[in-house]
Amino acid sequence: MSAAPSARPVPSPVAPGLRAGRAALAVSFLLQGTVFALLVTCIPEIQHRYGLSDGLLPVFLAAVPVLAGVGSIASEQLVKRTGARAVLRVVQPAVCLSLAAAGLGGTLWQLALALGAFGLLVGALDASMNMLGVGLQHRYGRSIMIGFHAAFSLGGILGAALAGLGSHYDLGLPVLFGTAAAVIAPLALLTGTRFAGPAELGDAVREAAEAAARSVPWRPLLPLCLAMAFAYIADASVSNYSVKYLTDGLGSREDLAKLSYLGYMVAMLLGRALGDRAVQRFGAVPVVRAGAALAALGFGLAVVAPAAWAGIAAFTVLGFGICAIIPQVFAAGGRLFPADSDAAVARLNLFNYVGFLLGSPLVGAIADASSYRWALLAPMLLVLAVLPLAERFAPVPVPAPAPAVG
Repeated sequence: MSAAPSARPVPSPVAPGLRAGRAALAVSFLLQGTVFALLVTCIPEIQHRYGLSDGLLPVFLAAVPVLAGVGSIASEQLVKRTGARAVLRVVQPAVCLSLAAAGLGGTLWQLALALGAFGLLVGALDASMNMLGVGLQHRYGRSIMIGFHAAFSLGGILGAALAGLGSHYDLGLPVLFGTAAAVIAPLALLTGTRFAGPAELGDAVREAAEAAARSVPWRPLLPLCLAMAFAYIADASVSNYSVKYLTDGLGSREDLAKLSYLGYMVAMLLGRALGDRAVQRFGAVPVVRAGAALAALGFGLAVVAPAAWAGIAAFTVLGFGICAIIPQVFAAGGRLFPADSDAAVARLNLFNYVGFLLGSPLVGAIADASSYRWALLAPMLLVLAVLPLAERFAPVPVPAPAPAVG
């Protein structure tokens, strides 16, 4: 006999295997954050090593998210055959090798191959990591994904710090990327032995994927999709051009310029740690509005920055603003469709790629035509466009019961 509709199951204790799998996946996110930060903070060195012009740089940078989307789609088929754990175990060490290849080449075709492999593998890595994370969350029965992304931010801090040290001591890309790959790849292999598998997850990954595949209407999500795209355009602008702006626009030393991305990631990590409390106290709408205004202020301060330290402070302010927007997009989508929150989140996540795809060419093209100061005004205006969308982040009101008739 089925239970009464009002009955609530008592949550079962979390199995030790799930805890170990969660810790291992957090380490995987941290390692990926480190690798990604090493690549994006060394864009000026990559450009110099390969003789890449400012006009051609946005093309190479835009190709990475395009290929990441291809890799993400392809990995879904691999996951169906082998499982998310098996794909992640292979592609994460391979990403490290592609990073090393980007530092070892000397011609444009070698850079194209290295970045092409990096994009495809990062897409597969991103998809398999998040599939495994969603499966763990499904089995835990509560939200744990924010912790994984906080680990990514911590890895970004580590990667930016390593890039700064490499530049300060003039190690060069072959030594910096090669040493990083030699250390991180074995760590990734070791971590992969502790990932959760069918014994711990059961059908959780498949159940979460089926939930994400259910159809939800586009129209209520469109304002949130726009907010997500605008936030990730801003994020892509910082990831790809903050260091280059400090070196080329503000005449900074390369080791000092790395602190722009480091400050941004520190602010993202702190903001993610405190963001939930701010939402609980003030509400989602004021937090999103304040985040958009703060992010726009950060861009504005970067535009008028007279020196490198002012630019670093500006990008740190920007990080505090952006971190408030992205998690609330997912939370608002889940509130709109509580029965199909996985489907809503999967649809919103597509605009992560849209933002990265548009952000690099937009800023790069404007900078090539004028300067990086003018180029940073474009993402600033797009972030300001989040302000009128903030009302869509409000909790969905519960309809009042209809009055009795007769």
